[in-house]
Amino acid sequence: MSSKIKSVSITLLIALVLGVATLVWWQWVRQEPLPDGLVQANGRIEGDHYTVAGKVPGKIVKILVREGDAVEAEQVLAQFDDVQVRAKVAQAKHRLAAAESQCDVATAAEQQNMRDKDRLDTLFEKKMIAKHETERAGSNWKISRDQVEVAKAECEVAKAALVEVQSVLSDLTIRAPARGVITTRIADKGEVVAAGSPLFDIVDLDRLYLKVYVPENQIGKVRLGLPARVYTDAFPNKPFPAMVRYIASQAEFTPKEVQTPDERVKLVYAVKLYLDENPEHRLTPGLPADAIIRWQEGVPWAKPRW
Repeated sequence: MSSKIKSVSITLLIALVLGVATLVWWQWVRQEPLPDGLVQANGRIEGDHYTVAGKVPGKIVKILVREGDAVEAEQVLAQFDDVQVRAKVAQAKHRLAAAESQCDVATAAEQQNMRDKDRLDTLFEKKMIAKHETERAGSNWKISRDQVEVAKAECEVAKAALVEVQSVLSDLTIRAPARGVITTRIADKGEVVAAGSPLFDIVDLDRLYLKVYVPENQIGKVRLGLPARVYTDAFPNKPFPAMVRYIASQAEFTPKEVQTPDERVKLVYAVKLYLDENPEHRLTPGLPADAIIRWQEGVPWAKPRW
C-alpha cells in the first residue's frame, strides 16, 4: 500500500508542477498575437550609399578620413599628387596674361586707326588731303579690326585652356558628395589609382531605412505610405517612426538571415521602411531590427512578438 501511495503522490506532484508551469507560461511567457491591422517583419537597417571615386588617375598623397568618421558635404577626404598640374595651371595663366595683353594692344591700335580714319575723312571732305590718304587710313583700320578679332579669339582659347587645367587640379582633391559616415576606405596613401576607381563608401545616416521581408500571404495588406515603427535590441523601449516607401514587385525566397513566424512560408516580398529621423545618429547600417506596419487605421500600436 505504501508503494501505491508513494506512486500516486509522485504522479500528483508531477501534475501539479506541470499545471503551475502551464499557468506561468500562459500568463507570462505566451504572448497574444498581434491585433488585426498590424503586420510584423524583421530585417536589417540599411542606408543610401555614395561611392566616392576620382575623375582622373593619380597618386594618393593624403588620406584625411577613416572608417567611422562623420563627414560633411564637400569635406576633403583625400588629395592626389598635383605638382605637375599646378605647373600647368601656372603656364596657362601666363599664356592667358600674354593673350590678354596682346588683345589690349590690338584694341588700342584699332581705336587709334579708327580715329585717324575719321580725322582724314573730315580733312578729305574739306578737300585738304588727297583721297588715297583716306583710303589708306580706312584700309589700316580694317586690318587692325581683324587683328582685334584674332586677338580676342586667342584670348578665349587661353581662357578655356586655363579653365580646363584648373578643373583637372580641382579633381585631384577628393571631396565628400554628401553628409554621412565613412563605411569603407578602399584605397590608401601612396597608391596610384585609375580614373573612376572607388576610394570611399559613404552612407547617409539621415536617410536610413529598414529592409524587411513580408510573407506572401500578408503582402496584400501592405501599401506605400503606411506608417510603421522600428524596434531594435539596442533601444527596445524606443520605437523609431518610419514609413513604407518601397515594395518589391516580385517575390523572392526567404533570406537565410531572416526568421519568419510561419516556417511554411517560402516566398517573401522586400519592403523598405524609411525612418523619419535618426536622432543623434544612434542607428547605423547593419543593425538588426523588427518592424510593425499598421495597415488598418486606428488600430493601437503593439510591440513585436515572436
